[in-house]
Amino acid sequence: MKAISYAGYGGPETLVYGEVRDPRIGPDAVLVKVRAAAVNPVDWKAREGYLDGMLDAVFPVIPGWDVSGVVVQLGVSVPEYAVGDEVIGYVREDFLSRGTFAEYVAAPVRTLARKPRNLTWEEAAGLPLTGLTAYQVLTGALRVRRGETVLVHAAAGGVGSIAVQLARHLGARVIGTASEANHDFVRSLGGEPVTNGDGLAERVRGLAPEGVDAAFDTVGGETLKVSADLLVPDGRLASIADGDVVGYGGRYCWVRPDAGDLTRLAELAEQGVVSVHVSKTFPLEQAAQAHRLSEEGRTRGKIVVTVDWAEEADAAKDADAAKDADAAKGAEGAEAAEEAGGDGA
Repeated sequence: MKAISYAGYGGPETLVYGEVRDPRIGPDAVLVKVRAAAVNPVDWKAREGYLDGMLDAVFPVIPGWDVSGVVVQLGVSVPEYAVGDEVIGYVREDFLSRGTFAEYVAAPVRTLARKPRNLTWEEAAGLPLTGLTAYQVLTGALRVRRGETVLVHAAAGGVGSIAVQLARHLGARVIGTASEANHDFVRSLGGEPVTNGDGLAERVRGLAPEGVDAAFDTVGGETLKVSADLLVPDGRLASIADGDVVGYGGRYCWVRPDAGDLTRLAELAEQGVVSVHVSKTFPLEQAAQAHRLSEEGRTRGKIVVTVDWAEEADAAKDADAAKDADAAKGAEGAEAAEEAGGDGA
């Protein structure tokens, strides 16, 4: 199959498009024909080697953990799905090797859910990692409740934009940091935008004089410190970007695959509670450009790579047309023979 891979750690220039070995599926997995795969900051951080102390890399590594696609083969112990089912997945294993930037991916069923019917392939691919991160932090680490005020950082980004929508659904008031260019976008999600940077604490207190009940840090560093200072007594703090959050009495969170959580997110997407904004798409072979754009850190919503199955679809149409033509010829021949037989009778 065709895929993007890298043979060693390095920059986006290490990403190569070409043939790799077809994936094998285990008993509890399915083979997914990839339609789209989202780009996440963790993808290029893994490529750079920043996760080497956490995850073994089995080179060549195919990057990517998010996917939307179609089930084409079942493991021997998979009653949950059937061939032809449309699925989404956060297909992260405990090592780097078999990612989603490929024509096919072997996906354990614990990483999958059914694709929301109202989302495009590209939108659906952008939901798993960001959606699960936001959902698990808000409902688990922060335990957001109705009537509370929640501060969400990078509210126009992949995780932040989903977090704003989910927190609003939970009944919270949401203040979201974003560049001025993204303020209207944050408002459209239901949040109250404030600009990050110097003076952030004063701007947030201008909206919430008593402070915030919970803060969701996606940036780290000084932003984390300011978030801690803005909490009301007994306020909750969580970060996905900076382990120093523990020193402020908060929780450091790392998203985990969870079929139940992902199914709930898919349901919320179908209900219109959660939407996914795709800012840019690239064909699979241009994944290096997608990584470069992600590394700039200024993306609104999601960047997605797509697999073009147009040639296969055209071939299938040609095959169907040929079958129809053969069937028509056969019918014409039978009709002619019947007429000839009738004349002779």
